Amino acid sequence: MDKIHAMRVFIRVAELTSFTQAADDLGLPKGSLSRQIQALENALGTRLLQRTTRRVQLTQDGQIYFERCRDVLATLEEMESLFQHEPATLSGRLRVDMPVNLASDYIIPQLPAFLQQYPGIELELSSSDRRVDVIREGFDCVVRIGALEDSGLIARPLGQLRQINCASPGYIERFGTPQSLDDLSHHAMVHYGQQLGTQTPGFAFFDGKKYHTLKTGGALTVNSTASYRAACLAGLGIIQVPEIGVKAALSEKKLVEILPHFRAGPLPVSLLYPHRRNLARRVHVFMEWLTQALRGYVA
Repeated sequence: MDKIHAMRVFIRVAELTSFTQAADDLGLPKGSLSRQIQALENALGTRLLQRTTRRVQLTQDGQIYFERCRDVLATLEEMESLFQHEPATLSGRLRVDMPVNLASDYIIPQLPAFLQQYPGIELELSSSDRRVDVIREGFDCVVRIGALEDSGLIARPLGQLRQINCASPGYIERFGTPQSLDDLSHHAMVHYGQQLGTQTPGFAFFDGKKYHTLKTGGALTVNSTASYRAACLAGLGIIQVPEIGVKAALSEKKLVEILPHFRAGPLPVSLLYPHRRNLARRVHVFMEWLTQALRGYVA
C-alpha cells in the first residue's frame, strides 16, 4: 500500500464526507478508493471513518489522524519544492475562489503573465456569489469581500473597497436626483441578498460617527452582483456598490454617482486559506501574486 497516496485519498473522503464524491474528484473507481481506506485502517489498527447510508463521518481517532495527515502532506510538498527556486519547477493544481466581478474585471486579465511565469501550475478558478466551503470543497485559498464570519480559516487583510451610490441617467431623468436622505422616500433601490426571501437592509450610510440603515422602496431583489449592476444600468433603481466595479460605467456616463456625502462604509477585502503549518510553495506564490495584483484596486 502506498501510504502517502492512501493519506491523500483519506483526506478527500473526510473533506467531502462522501466516498462517491471523493472518487469523482480524484478520478478513481469508488471500489478502489474504499479498499485503500480499509487497508489504511487495517494498517493503523483503528477505524478512521464511520460509514452510514447517508454520509461518512470521522471517528475520534479519524479526526486526530486527519489533522496529522494534513500537516504531513503539507510538509512533504514543502520539502519537494525546498530546492526548486526556478518558476518552471513549480507544478500542481491550485483551486481558488473569488467574486465574479473581481475575477472577470481584474484578475483574469492579469492571469496570462502569471501562468506564463509558472507553466507547471494548473489553476481552477471558481467565481460566483455563493460562499464556498473552503475545506469541504478543497480550495487552497479564496478572496472574500465584506465582513468575515468565524470560519476557523486564516485571514490576510488585503485592503478595503470604497462604496458609492449610483443610478442610471435614465432613472435620474424619470425620478430626479435625490439631494438628501429624505428624498429617498420617493425613490427605489435595487435590493441585493445572497439568499432570496430574506429581508434586505435598505440604504446604508455613515454619518461620520456611526453606521445607519434607512429603509427604502424598490420592486426588485437580486442575488447576483452582475444582475445588481445590470438592474441599475437598466434604470430599475439605485445601488450601493464598490467604486472599482462601476468605474467604466461612470466614465462612459452609463451611471452617475448620487448622494456622495451619504456613502456606505468601505468593504474589507480578505484572502482566506486553511490553517496549515506549511503551505505548498505554489499556494504561497499564488497568494503573493494575488496580493500584488489587487494592490492597485484596494485602499
